[in-house]
Amino acid sequence: MSESNKVLIRRLFDDCLNGHDAVLYPEFYADVVYHAPAVGELRNELHRQFLVSVFTAFPDGHWNVEDQIAEDDKVVTRWTFIGTQTGTFMGLIPSGKQWSGFGICIDRIVDGKIVEEWEEWDTLGLMQQLSVLGTEATVWDLVAP
Repeated sequence: MSESNKVLIRRLFDDCLNGHDAVLYPEFYADVVYHAPAVGELRNELHRQFLVSVFTAFPDGHWNVEDQIAEDDKVVTRWTFIGTQTGTFMGLIPSGKQWSGFGICIDRIVDGKIVEEWEEWDTLGLMQQLSVLGTEATVWDLVAP
């Protein structure tokens, strides 16, 4: 089961994410709950809309799977991303700047579909590279009153 789950996630990255193809969403997700500190908890259609917003904001965006570990019903994927922000993303106006970032996601898979996903990504690096925060900013600048 672990190997087939890794194949599913690899296909998600290759076909859906790198293909910027939200039509494929139901092939990979079923009644999903997505957790990410930057956006909170998103379910089903809201999660799909979030992915579409990434595709729209970064039309040249490309994910690279760096590592994968699978056990039982979970797959952990460490990924990198590079893309140029030409559209609005999470309220940030288009900057024309490139974001080169990284993240880790943990997907729980049931009956060949992702039902839960936890994701952490380099939000500080995103804001620094898109000039929302200066390059000297630290994580504390995000939480300071």
